[in-house]
Formats: sequence, C-alpha cells, structure tokens
Amino acid sequence: MQDFIIIGHKAVTTGGFSLNDMPGSAGRMDILCRCINSVFFLSHDLRRDVQAHLLLLGEPNSPRLIRFNGEKLRYLNPDERSAGALIKKALELDNISSLETRSTPGVWVREAGMQTLLDEFARDGRKIFYLREDGKDIRHMAEETKDSVFVLGDHLGLTEDEESLVLEMSAGTISLGPLSLHADHCIILIHNELDRLTTSQIER
Repeated sequence: MQDFIIIGHKAVTTGGFSLNDMPGSAGRMDILCRCINSVFFLSHDLRRDVQAHLLLLGEPNSPRLIRFNGEKLRYLNPDERSAGALIKKALELDNISSLETRSTPGVWVREAGMQTLLDEFARDGRKIFYLREDGKDIRHMAEETKDSVFVLGDHLGLTEDEESLVLEMSAGTISLGPLSLHADHCIILIHNELDRLTTSQIER
C-alpha cells in the first residue's frame, strides 16, 4: 500500500463551495482534486493498492481529514469536478468528529490534523518520506520507498512548523528532480518509479 498525504492550506472545510469555482470559492480545492486523479487513475482502470489523505486547513472548520481508499472507491471519474463532488459530499456530513465517517464508498472524513495522522502511520511502522528538491534521488532508493507514506504540499508548500514535524517523523527526504513540480505531477512520477521497480522484479 502506498499512501499520499496532500495538504491544502486554503482548502475550505465546509461543503458549501461551488464545483464551478473550486480554485476561488473552495480555496484551491482544484489542486487536491488533481492530486486525487493522479493517485488513483490508470488508463481505463484505478489503482487499488493506494490511499490519498487530504488534509484541509482552510475556514471555517479546520482541520478536516478526508481519506480515499482505492480498493473500495466508487463514483470517481477522471475529472476535477468528480473528485470535487466526493470531497463536497464528505464535508456536508453532519457532526464530523475525530471518528471516521464514511460519506461515499471508499471515502471517509474526520476531524484530525497532521500530528494525529503521522502518529498513526508511525505506530503502524510505516516509513514516511517528505518530497523536497534537495532530498535523495528516488531513483537511488526506490526499493526503500515501497509501501511508504509520501507527504506533499500544495501551492504554498509546507509551513516551518509543518516541515519540522514531518522531518522529525520521516525516514528522510526524497527528490524527483532539481526543479519544483506540481504535487499532482510528483505523484505520477512516484508511481512511475515504483511501477518500474515492480515490473523489473517480476521479470527477474
């Protein structure tokens, strides 16, 4: 299982946003929707052994954590509006608490922040990697990153406090190249490296 944590610093935490204006009315929710599509979609299929964790930190009910599970996911189509509709439905639930509540098949929502999520992964013995341009080249450590957790920022990156927390709990930083890339592009590159690794192992 690969897990991706994507932070949306401005992403609204209520379901009252418009699907027609996700960059504006929803606090750049479009970025998170593109990440969802990159995490799950293959050509004519979905990846089943992956999860996406959207950490929404915008107004008015921050934080909200929405988990997408590829094995159980339904009703997701390869467009931003489809992913946005699933996020919107999750945020429209009444009485969201620290306990996960399913909103649609394969999608759960709860009140939780970065510390809680990283603590849970650490207790499960999962390796956590932070993506940064000055990290170790993933091509030299793809084997180490199998079945790991990857932390990505939005267009604002991570705050100093967030970065300190992630670095404290991570197994290290990894790089996908010397240039800063969009989060959804980073996810595709990670998948590609791990797909190539898996394929080469099968061929051997």
